[in-house]
Amino acid sequence: MSFHITVIGLGQMGGAMALTLHRAGFTVIGTDISADTRQRLTDRGLAVVAPEALGASDVYLLSLPTSAHVREVIETAPGLLAIAPPGSVIVDTSTSDPAISRELAATVEASSREWLDAPVSGGPRGAATGKLGMLLGGKPGTVERLRPMLDAMSSKYTHVGGPGCGHTVKLANNYLCAAHLITTAEAVALASNGGVDPAACLAGLNSGSGRSAVSEVNFPEWVLSGRFDSGFTMGLMRKDLRLARDAAQGMDLPLALLEQVVAHWQESGEDIADHEDFNRIVAPLMMEIAQ
Repeated sequence: MSFHITVIGLGQMGGAMALTLHRAGFTVIGTDISADTRQRLTDRGLAVVAPEALGASDVYLLSLPTSAHVREVIETAPGLLAIAPPGSVIVDTSTSDPAISRELAATVEASSREWLDAPVSGGPRGAATGKLGMLLGGKPGTVERLRPMLDAMSSKYTHVGGPGCGHTVKLANNYLCAAHLITTAEAVALASNGGVDPAACLAGLNSGSGRSAVSEVNFPEWVLSGRFDSGFTMGLMRKDLRLARDAAQGMDLPLALLEQVVAHWQESGEDIADHEDFNRIVAPLMMEIAQ
């Protein structure tokens, strides 16, 4: 492959994406502020450097916790505006604030570089197997240029508009996922207390119009199994919901149900810590299931 790709942020998602791209034949360099994380990926065969040692690359793939981290990496440390060569592409796979993404995209493009927001879904398993879903915000030419990389990373990617649009749709997606966890738990509790086995209830829901990815995947995989190890945390979902609420408020768009869902997730912090798996939001409702 002709692409030289630098992956910045080697956590569960970034590290798995880097290894997937490496296996696909791309030249991949990884970096992370954590020396332990860098060593872990080195031990798995990835070429890794410290952030201050980053050099020229065709693509800089960011997998970071927040928009603030994305801004820092681009503007200050390590400072991609000073490191990335003209014509290179900065790809933000984080779930970021769309307004900040549009601002950063304008800065990046004014510096003769390209931008693509590309938030992902599918969790660590999807990242490790090249089966992610990706929502792309940027110029059509940038998407076409990166097609080989996107094909290696994802089972499906959708170009939804210009810079910031990928992150906007990702927030809308995560809002629905957060709401579906609550509504599906209530539906299963309702059926269970009416004498229906939870697994049978889910099978019925999944054959009808009430099905969702939550009823088809999350409940059998992580809830009814009791594993709660999806790789996505309560804290991350709470952050994404706040971003969705802030985006709606910035548009003067009154979304009453979104406000209620955000409030429910924030209030649950009294009982479910940020580090817990995000599927645990259903725990209080699942306690209502008849034994």
